[in-house]
Amino acid sequence: MKKIGIIMGSDSDLPTVKKATEMLDLFGAPYEAHIYSAHRTPEKAAEFAKNARENGFGVIIAAAGMAAHLAGAIAANTTLPVIGIPCAGGAFNGLDALLSTVQMPTGIPVATVAVGGGANAALLALQILAVEDAELAAKLCEKRKNDAGAVLKKDAALEI
Repeated sequence: MKKIGIIMGSDSDLPTVKKATEMLDLFGAPYEAHIYSAHRTPEKAAEFAKNARENGFGVIIAAAGMAAHLAGAIAANTTLPVIGIPCAGGAFNGLDALLSTVQMPTGIPVATVAVGGGANAALLALQILAVEDAELAAKLCEKRKNDAGAVLKKDAALEI
């Protein structure tokens, strides 16, 4: 399985990224995480993105808050799929990050999950890799089945 790159703009994004790494750990998926800022370390972020494919990555998750240019900066330097996680914080509590992440110009796409959506970012990354990995696809199907079973169990226990 190819690795998943996880880039966060600041260590303040770690609680959101932790949701992603916990999900990836659940699937035994290989990943590598770094703190590279689109504004404070743009050369380092660009270098990571430019070399990601040769370094064995299949998809990159980029988490950032406020101005949230990280996912776009990563996507501008690679043709690998990039998933942006807007992080809550600042004056607009993540709305600014969501809009910055989702409003990409034509030709530089970034898939975007909900504000704070680390687990969904990980699942989307896994689904992308599962296109070429039948074993991973089966694990994802099993998770969906288990999730549905958990809902039905709660339904059966519902007392109103």
